[in-house]
Amino acid sequence: MKRPLDLAAWPRREHFGFFRHFSEPFFGVTVELRCEGLYRAARDRSASFYLAYLHATLQAVNAVDALALRIEGDTVWQHDRVDVSATVHRDDGTFGFSYIPYDADFDLFSEHARAEIARVRSTSGLAVPQVDAAVVHASAVPWLQFTALSHARQHNTDDASPKIAFGKLFQRHGARHLPISIHVHHAVADGLHVGQVVDDLQRRLDP
Repeated sequence: MKRPLDLAAWPRREHFGFFRHFSEPFFGVTVELRCEGLYRAARDRSASFYLAYLHATLQAVNAVDALALRIEGDTVWQHDRVDVSATVHRDDGTFGFSYIPYDADFDLFSEHARAEIARVRSTSGLAVPQVDAAVVHASAVPWLQFTALSHARQHNTDDASPKIAFGKLFQRHGARHLPISIHVHHAVADGLHVGQVVDDLQRRLDP
């Protein structure tokens, strides 16, 4: 479900107009978050750590209304749920795009995710999903302990979907950490909102 935002009553109306038509309206940050707690919890229940941190990320994203805003023409839509389109790596070195609906229940989310990952791996090409839903675009780059990241992006479109990338798991002071890059459209979200997502996610990764 989605509803149009009342721009006249929106405190960020001027900010929206200012950033809307920038040639590059996205900004991003990269953080390294401690994830020892979630890693151990996933291991103890024989769950996928990747799906565990992807689910935790969606929980944090869905807790911040600004990351559920999408632009269509002159209308800003507030969605009541944000799903994920994640890259899926194949054995032949290529990848495809998936669509995984968010569910607060990890077991249900994991069940849907595993089925979708298997489907994408059985196809070739990008397999771009055609869905009428708000998503975050997620990528795992487990080969790189990156400290910064940029995205290939088509400019001058209404795309306001956040871009989130996860890097190589590493240890620091005896605890596992994960590099995470978050890019958002500045017409609908600010550093405050990214900070809220990061703080929430950190609590979920290492409670």
